[in-house]
Amino acid sequence: MRKKNKRYMKMYALLLTMGLTLSMAACGKKNEASNTESVTTVEEATDTSPEKDESATNEEDTSGSLNNDTEKSEATEADEASKKACSETFIKKEDIKINETYDDSSDGGHAIEADGETTEYKNVAVTKTGEADGDEADFYGENAAVFATNGATLTLDQITVDTDGKHANGVFSYGEGTTVNISDSYIYTKNNCSGGLMTTGGGTMVATNLTIVTDGNSSAAIRSDRGGGTVNVTGGSYTTNGKGSPAIYSTADITVSDATLASTVSEGVVVEGKNSVTLNNVSLSADHNQHNSDKSDYFHAVMIYQSMSGDAAVGEASFTMNGGSLTNRNGDIFFVNNTVATISLENAEIKNEDADGLFLRAAAAGWGSEGSNGGNVTLQAKKQTIDGDILVDDISTLNLYLSDGSTFNGAINSDGAAGEVYVELTGGSTWKLTADSYITSLNCDADSIDLNGHKLYVNGVEYTSGSASSGEKVEAKVTTLRGIMGAYHVFLVK
Repeated sequence: MRKKNKRYMKMYALLLTMGLTLSMAACGKKNEASNTESVTTVEEATDTSPEKDESATNEEDTSGSLNNDTEKSEATEADEASKKACSETFIKKEDIKINETYDDSSDGGHAIEADGETTEYKNVAVTKTGEADGDEADFYGENAAVFATNGATLTLDQITVDTDGKHANGVFSYGEGTTVNISDSYIYTKNNCSGGLMTTGGGTMVATNLTIVTDGNSSAAIRSDRGGGTVNVTGGSYTTNGKGSPAIYSTADITVSDATLASTVSEGVVVEGKNSVTLNNVSLSADHNQHNSDKSDYFHAVMIYQSMSGDAAVGEASFTMNGGSLTNRNGDIFFVNNTVATISLENAEIKNEDADGLFLRAAAAGWGSEGSNGGNVTLQAKKQTIDGDILVDDISTLNLYLSDGSTFNGAINSDGAAGEVYVELTGGSTWKLTADSYITSLNCDADSIDLNGHKLYVNGVEYTSGSASSGEKVEAKVTTLRGIMGAYHVFLVK
């Protein structure tokens, strides 16, 4: 760890101005500096976010290389997203006054480390290079720029963090009893496997009003991994530009409120295993246009799944959205596979710009055991408009609850009966069909269903317009098998 005090920073800046012409880099422009001192010894630090490195690859990626035209187009989109993240609405790097600088260039080291202590840093710049591999970095915090562990309480206010190294996470909270509080700060990570905020092992992360931009693959802005923890984020902007880099990747309990989330290449949100994401008044946009593995052919804004890697406990996952907006630019809105999941929506504005995309796909993919790796979904919609079709494959299930004046404009399994589906409409909610639909069970009032010229089949029997129905929910069956790492896991079966 290297520390520079304010007095020497001023002297050094004076010498630089006598011999050099310094350019003030704006947010999103290329950083011409070749060493950390020329960036961080100026008291009024300016934004020096590097350009997106289009040559970066992920060792786990199997999707193949892109042609040059596609790379240029994606670079332009990523640049625009980075600039948007630095708009007047959110914290910009140059807004933060820097009094001290901490840097580390070692492989596996940290620029700031809090080990079992209570400490705080304010108005500091942190830079991190050096690399690490795999589990030690992803699970236990090796090579993170800022690292808290062993029950530490670390408070960070008005700091900047820049990392450029593989597995170089920005700010990392590890272990039960460890808490990181960070506010009014800027984080940029350039390389692969480098999240903005990282929480594992039962740690706690509390973040307020941050701007985070990540450019690498497998580099979620708000990230967790094995052992999870609790993450609460309020305000700010969180943008990702790499493959396998959703704005949020959750193996924890993550709540985000009054913030803007954007992914330009990956899903917007991923929830793995028995974990959760709650969005309160959040603006989420996703343009999932590249795959990070060969496990799935689908694109989507929100994926809920179980990888069976051992990183997330097996059990019911949840995604909750209260107010706010979700804009999807490619593929489906929701994709659930190899897990049990509850999706709860209330008064959220959800728009799919892909006319061929589904609202929900519950189906098997490459994770889990073939034949028992579908998605078992409970979808609860309150004061909610749902536009788009739903597909439930033959090894998946859906219980759809529409309440409090919700509306559903779409079809369910329009190609014919497949997985078991229960639909319940209460509180003046309605379903307007856009194609023939096939479900297993229905509970509704006489005026709840608008066939709109199509046919609805309930357990093989054609529904009669204007009739009430009283059905029961379908059940997701489970069985326990010997799983990975000698543990018992729950697999879904029909």
